[in-house]
Amino acid sequence: MDGDMKILVTGAKGFVGQNLVVTLRNQGYTDILEYDIDTDVSLLEEYCEEAEFVFHIAGVNRPLEQSEYMACNAGFTERLLGQLKQARNTCPIMLSSSTQALLNNPYGLSKKAGEDILFAYSQETGAKVLVYRFPNVFGKWCRPNYNSGVATFCYNIARGLPITVNDPSVVLNLVYIDDVVEELVRALQGEETSDEAGRFCMVPIVHTISLGEIVGLLYSFKNSRENLSASLMGDPLTRKLYATYLSYLPEQEFSYPLQMNVDNRGSFTEFLKTPDRGQVSVNISKPGITKGNHWHHSKTEKFLVVSGSGVIRFRKIGSTEVIEYPVSGDKLVVVDIPPGYTHSIENTGTSDIVTIMWASEVYDKERPDTYYEDV
Repeated sequence: MDGDMKILVTGAKGFVGQNLVVTLRNQGYTDILEYDIDTDVSLLEEYCEEAEFVFHIAGVNRPLEQSEYMACNAGFTERLLGQLKQARNTCPIMLSSSTQALLNNPYGLSKKAGEDILFAYSQETGAKVLVYRFPNVFGKWCRPNYNSGVATFCYNIARGLPITVNDPSVVLNLVYIDDVVEELVRALQGEETSDEAGRFCMVPIVHTISLGEIVGLLYSFKNSRENLSASLMGDPLTRKLYATYLSYLPEQEFSYPLQMNVDNRGSFTEFLKTPDRGQVSVNISKPGITKGNHWHHSKTEKFLVVSGSGVIRFRKIGSTEVIEYPVSGDKLVVVDIPPGYTHSIENTGTSDIVTIMWASEVYDKERPDTYYEDV
């Protein structure tokens, strides 16, 4: 990696451009020439003289007039290449195009025109060109109500606003912004991913999902703050959509309250519930208080004291022998709670004892698998 390499990024303040620029900086590239709609136009000539690689990402998705598609998408590409030719700079150029370049609509036609201009430029100058036909790109910092339905859905659902879904069965191909940027960095390093024909470049990780499934997941993320459910983050698309959804939360609503079950002994609060990984709760006990004194046939638990001090006691059902485990927030240890042992936790300190508790199953009041018996 050449940290001093001069990299021109057009559309640097847009969705893809912003994510690309911060990633390049994180990876040690320090000489990034950022060009956007509000940049002094005189700088383009200077940047085209200096650039050793060009990420041409600038473009419009929803202009006021349809004529702007061609003027901004194809027209600016022509101008950029003209400046590079004038500077006799044949550095590699990456172009952000769209799968809509295959369609006969104003946006697609403008993207196709930009591709043709770039390929002709490559034939004329010998410059390496990398044309990416992106499908729907989603992720953080994408403008809602502009160029991404996912962004619009996330924004509206997070705010309780209505959304419009004309046909939930429509299937979308999606690429995640981090996967896009990772591919672009590989392209910068000469390791781009090409399609089978070798003419276009592509992001190797593409997710296929219906519109209805996307909306269902987004609403489940919203509802998880009330029902405490945790989605299956082992699924890459679910994980990426969840990260995207959270990035659209109103800034004054990052936090949400939990239902604390409080009595004179302290409190017990459920934190997270999962369909296949059990649940996590927080237990707080006041000094001198003992909680528990129950056992389970099959349910198992893990206790982790994070503050205060106490002792966890066990007695196997049918036995008289009591086993003790001293616990303290000063030294974090996990204590497994096997089935068939009645158990308790006593606060032996002078301050509240705080215990993170994991149970192997979500609590079911119809089948609690909990039997009270003193240790």
